[in-house]
Amino acid sequence: MPTFSERIKQQAAKIGFQKVGVVATEPLLDEGARLKDWLERGFHGEMAWMAREPEKRSDPRLLLPGAKSVIVVALNYFTNHSHEENPEKGKISRYAWGDDYHDVVRQKLNKLLDWIKAENPNADGKTCVDTAPMMDKAWAVRAGLGWLGKHTNLITTEIGSWIFIGSILLNIDLEYDTDTVEDHCGTCTACLDACPTGAIVEPYVVDSRKCISYATIELRAETLPNDIAERLNGWLYGCDICQDVCPWNRFETKTDESRFEPRKNETSLVLKTVEQMTHDEYVERFRRSAIKRTKLGGLKRNARHLNEINPSGDV
Repeated sequence: MPTFSERIKQQAAKIGFQKVGVVATEPLLDEGARLKDWLERGFHGEMAWMAREPEKRSDPRLLLPGAKSVIVVALNYFTNHSHEENPEKGKISRYAWGDDYHDVVRQKLNKLLDWIKAENPNADGKTCVDTAPMMDKAWAVRAGLGWLGKHTNLITTEIGSWIFIGSILLNIDLEYDTDTVEDHCGTCTACLDACPTGAIVEPYVVDSRKCISYATIELRAETLPNDIAERLNGWLYGCDICQDVCPWNRFETKTDESRFEPRKNETSLVLKTVEQMTHDEYVERFRRSAIKRTKLGGLKRNARHLNEINPSGDV
């Protein structure tokens, strides 16, 4: 007879998750120490929330008192579309082509949690999708879903790195996974070599302040730093370069989640349209989209910079 953990994994697969791991809520001591060092080096930039209550990020029992188990899941979001290289358009990061992943992953996690509670009335828990103070990638590594690549994204041997991570904290004991995935990056430096701004300052360490994704999404300044603005490489929202060049993404497979398909079949946006967009048009166009994160002002700022720079990066 399958264990409860095995049954949970089977149910998670039925709901649509590609990978699932179950581990105990033991503190992430080494990972917590690395996070502290990263914060002390100022690599989080203006993301002040990263520095709040860092102890919660390494010990989920502080996030959910009584938590005993962590279920970690991975959801594939790769779709068979490519970016359009057009100087009149700005590229959108692949993760934001479709519906907001927070909504999609959370819906699936809530469905799984409801099933767990129905199977075990003593079970209770909390679903976490990116916004909770959880070290999602570290938990995914501990749960055996994959390894942390030199670009700091989780890589799986089965489907590459185009995945979203979610988790469920539970107040019950389960049967735990103990196997982890060996780091298969080896001597490869493709992601470090390809990053146009040198944001991957050393293997496994990203300085957000140099990152195109951080600048175009999280930075709230009226203008982008010159060293980033001159090297946007056509990116309007986010950046996929380090994942595009990763050899492990030769194993990418098309997701069966239709909500991740590009809205209006667009993988990029006309820059002039963005610059002329009204607030009402913005709200309507990006309702339930991850692109809301950068707000209209940030999107227009990014479009303005792209319009000022030709494809070669010369002002």
